[in-house]
Formats: sequence, C-alpha cells, structure tokens
Amino acid sequence: MASTSSTAAQTPVKMRLTSRDQRRKPFDRARFIEDCVAANLKSDAVAAVREVLARAVSNHQSVLAGLGEPQKAGLDVLLSSPTLTIFAAHWTPQMNLLPHDHMMWALIGIYSGREDNILWRRCDDSLEACAANCLFEGDVATMPADAIHSVTNPLLRFTGGIHIYGGDFFDTHRHQWHPETLKEEPSDGDAIRAMFERENQRREIICSD
Repeated sequence: MASTSSTAAQTPVKMRLTSRDQRRKPFDRARFIEDCVAANLKSDAVAAVREVLARAVSNHQSVLAGLGEPQKAGLDVLLSSPTLTIFAAHWTPQMNLLPHDHMMWALIGIYSGREDNILWRRCDDSLEACAANCLFEGDVATMPADAIHSVTNPLLRFTGGIHIYGGDFFDTHRHQWHPETLKEEPSDGDAIRAMFERENQRREIICSD
C-alpha cells in the first residue's frame, strides 16, 4: 500500500502581493532570473523565491508585456540548472493536464488568464481528490515536493504562468496518472513534449473549423 500524504501537505498555499512601487517597474527578464537565483541561496529558499515571484506577477500586465502574449501551448524556459528551473508555461484555451507530480517544491505565478488546480493524494494504488485551488492573474501558489495536481485552463483564451522548481525539472523522473483509470505512469521530457504537440494540434483543428 502506498503511503498517503495529508491534505495539508498536498494543498498549495496561495498568496497575492500588491505593491504600488512594483507596478511602476517594467518586467526585466534577466533581472528576474538573477533575483530568483540569489533568493534560492537563502536559508528559506522557497519563501525568498516566492517573494520575488509575487513581486513580479503583482504587475502581471508588465510580465505579459515582457514575456509576450502566448501563441501556442509550450514552455518558454528562462533558466534550467541543477538547483533551479524557471519557465513560462502557456496553456491553450480549455487545456487540461493529467494529474502529475514534480518531485520538488514548486511555485506558480499567473500573469495572464487563470489556472484551476485539483489536488490529489495517493490512496492504495490510485489517487483521490483532496482539494482544489483557482489561480487568477497576480496569484502565486506554493506546492510542496510531494504535491500531486491536475490543471485546467477554463477560459477561452490562453493562460500564462511563471513556474519555478527547486531542482532540475527536465532531468527528474516524475509521474503522471491516467485520467480515467488513475493508474500511475512515468513522465519525462518526452511525455511533456508529446502533450504539448497534441494540444497544439487540437487547437489547430478547432481554429480551422
């Protein structure tokens, strides 16, 4: 029987930071990366990096202008290193992601659109839903290393979010769960790329009708 994480451990902590000073500053991609790397060296790295991210997306219009309007499903990688991964994730309208884990702490800051999360926990050889969370523009969610979640963009427009992970996201063996059977499957870079390809093909078919 697989161990079961508590609901509290699985549930992401959501926060929003409003700063008038921050609203006057344009988003600087290089400076943002530098600030995240420096924050990750602090004793409470998660809290420090979260503060950098929250300051940035508090002016979500500036982030959108700096990173550009999402045009297709995919990842705009800002940083990939053994200790920190940062990318802007683009979800197409009404895109769904399978339940999956990260195997490291994660921060998600929404700068365009909306992201709905269902939080799951292990139960015997399957999963059961334990919580839900809606992230709007300017919101930041903190997820522990054992979190499992599925994602939906419920809107008829793209969603963009900055995702930060406390490790090498692209060189970590993770897991996903089948949407109907909830059976555990391996997940890696190839699986993610295939997911984005399918989603972009779906988008092309819808737009061509």
